Parts: sequence; C-alpha cells; structure tokens
Amino acid sequence: MGAWGPPPAPRPGPAAPPAPRGAGLSRFVRCLYLVGFLDFFGVSMVVPLLSLHIKSLGASPTVAGVVGSLYGLLQLFSSTFVGCWSDVIGRQYSLIACILFSAVGYLLLGMSTSVWLFAIARVPVGIFKHTLSISKALLSDLVSEKERPLVIGHFNAASSVGFILGPVVGGYFTELESGFYLTSFVCSFIFILNAGLVWMLPWSEEHTDSNENEQTTSNSKVTAKANCDLQVKSLVNGAMKYDTPLQSLWIPVGSVLKRIKSIACSDLWDVFLVRLLMSVAVMLYYSNFVLAIEERFGVKPKLTGYLISYSSTLGALAGFLLGPITRLYQHNTYALLLHSTVLTCVLIMLYSTALSIWTVILSSTFLAFSTTVGRTCITDLELTLGGNQASGTLIGVGQSVTSVGRIIAPLLSGIAQEFSPCGPPSLGVGLALVAILIMLVNTPRYCSGRTAKLKSE
Repeated sequence: MGAWGPPPAPRPGPAAPPAPRGAGLSRFVRCLYLVGFLDFFGVSMVVPLLSLHIKSLGASPTVAGVVGSLYGLLQLFSSTFVGCWSDVIGRQYSLIACILFSAVGYLLLGMSTSVWLFAIARVPVGIFKHTLSISKALLSDLVSEKERPLVIGHFNAASSVGFILGPVVGGYFTELESGFYLTSFVCSFIFILNAGLVWMLPWSEEHTDSNENEQTTSNSKVTAKANCDLQVKSLVNGAMKYDTPLQSLWIPVGSVLKRIKSIACSDLWDVFLVRLLMSVAVMLYYSNFVLAIEERFGVKPKLTGYLISYSSTLGALAGFLLGPITRLYQHNTYALLLHSTVLTCVLIMLYSTALSIWTVILSSTFLAFSTTVGRTCITDLELTLGGNQASGTLIGVGQSVTSVGRIIAPLLSGIAQEFSPCGPPSLGVGLALVAILIMLVNTPRYCSGRTAKLKSE
C-alpha cells in the first residue's frame, strides 16, 4: 500500500524477469573494452614507424635514443600523478582529458618536419597517454576482487586485438606518399572518436551498479573507492571554508601528494621491483627483435612483422583464457604470477640460444601467453596487497615503474648489442631470474596475505 497505491493484480503466466542488476554494468564494461581496443589500434599504427621517421629526419642513433627515452621519462613522472588525480576528480573527466591531449600529441606528430618538432609532439603523449591505466582503475572499481583478474584479462585481450590490426593498417598507409603523416592524422582522429565514446558511456548506470555492488559487500569492509569518495566529499566540504579559488584548487593537489606519499611509504616495494625487472626483461627481448632476427637467420622485416602479429594474436587469445586459468589456480594470483614469470624466463632463454627460426617461433608462441598472464597478475597482486589504497594511485605507480623500464631498457639494449645480437635477451634472462628469486624469498608474505583474505571472506 502506501503513497503508491496497492500492487497490481498478478497476471497469468510467468512474469517477465527484471533486468539483472549487472546488466548496465556489463554494458559499461564492454564499452571500456572497445575504448582499450581503439587506444591500442591507434597507437600501434604509429609506434612501429617512429624509429624510421626520426631517422628520415636526419637524427643520429644517439639522438633517436634520447628522444625515445623522453616518452618513458615523462610517463615516469606523470603516471602516478594522473592515476591519483583520477581518484580525486573522477574517472570520466580524467579519461576524456587524457585521450584528447594524446590526440593533440599525435596531431603534432603528423606535422613534425624536424627532430625538434618530433620531440615536442612526444611531450603531450608522454604526459597524458594513460588511457589504459585509468580504464583498468575504473574496471577495478566496478567488479569484485574475484572477478577482477578475469575482467582485466579480457580488457588486455581486447586491447591486444587493436595491436594486431594497427601495424597492418599502418603498413598500408606507409606505402602511400607522406604515409607517416597520414598515419599520425588518422591516429589522432581515432583518439578523438575514442573520447566521444567515453563521453557517451552510460555513466549513470556505472554509478548505480557500483553503489549496489558496494552495498552487497560486508558492512565491516570499506573499499578503496568508498574511502576515495569520503575523502573527496570532505575535500568539497573543506573547500567551502576558503574564500579564494587558489586555496580551493590546492586541496585536491594536496590530496594527490598525500596519496603518492602513502604509496611510496608502503610495503609494496618488492611487488613494484618485480614489475620493473620483468618489464625491462620483456623490453630487452623486443628491443632489437627485428634486427636480431635478420642478422641471425636472414629473415626479412616483413616476415618478422607477421611473426609479431601472430604473437599478438596469441596474446589476445590468452586474455580470454584467464578465467579458466584463475579458477584452476583457485584464484591464487601469486602462484599464477610466479609460474608465468618462470615460463617467461625460460622462453627468453630459449630465444637467446635459438639455432633456427622455428625455435624462435616456438618461444614467441608461448611468450605471448606468459606475458599476458603476467601483466594481469602483477596488476591484480598490487591491488590486492594494497587494498586500503586507491586503485587509480596504485595502477599509476605501477605505470611509473614500467616507465622506468622504458628509460632503462633502451640504454641496456644498446650496450648489450655491442657484444652480440643475443646480448639484450640474455641480459633479460638474468633480470627475470632476479625477479623469480625475489618472489620466492617473499612467498610467506604473499601466501599469508592471501590466507588472511580468505579467512575474512
């Protein structure tokens, strides 16, 4: 009864079932998969052509290396801040801003006719190219901890599909006159379309479903997103006490710096160190892949490109297999990460000692699988162990660590190539062994943390 009157009389036959609570959430997640696909599709059109373009502008190998490290350096300082900023101002506006500024960077890249303009065009991309990080933080806000590896794995798989198609499309554009410039303009246009897609996402459904998901959890368990909302609400209330806009603007900036400090003083250093070591190891594997294959086995770059696309295809498929794999491991992310790291180390060693191209194909086949699983597991492990931290901040710090690898890997690769084409992957094997040793030493802490979580559940 009440103000709305009596309930309607029941109709004969089965009533139409209500829309499931997660229907809007699932639609929102699928749209984020498309965002990741478009992001990787646009980037992979341009990135393989960067070294050729800067060489055509007259840059020496040393200058090209320095300009190439500029992107990683900017990512190092911006990823933590941008990730934390998305915790404070919200995922929607930070995601749109990052996509649009990245579009500006690729537009400038399409107009670069000198090395200086090329370097300037990399600045906005280096600062704001955090689409995937913010998307993963948003996904971690929306789904439960048990579903998180599966959802992030599917997101990585959808993004990898873009990396399969992008180089092919970019290769066709380069056949045309001024092909690099045309490719950069198309990439910028794709990013603008992606920003429009993010703007049209059903954000109201996302807020409704995420609130319902939080209400179904235990009352004694406060999630990182709830903590973030409380802090933002307190910031808004505190901002009313200030009279000047400058003081109001400093409040979210101060909150960002406090979050970064809390992460830096946490006990997650070993997890981030494992991420750094494995990132550099995999980057060393790919750093001179095309050149080494040509020198060692006489394979032309065109065929090597097909091999890279084949490997990317398998990586995308591996993302869809994460669900059964995590269930097989009973959602033990640490054990899955350790085994995938060991497999990656063995495969890089196999590649560095290969005597035929078929051995390289074999190692590339399984390496695509192990690296896809490893990337997802390390992100999930960071979010699990740092449960009281905001997800955007944690993922941002993880991206900063990866950016350090992007700075270090080209330098180490150049030095190692002075001795042998197999030098970079051989060095990567050593770094992977160190990562495995760190994980083995910290096994009790990982396992005890997981046991405590299972007991609390």
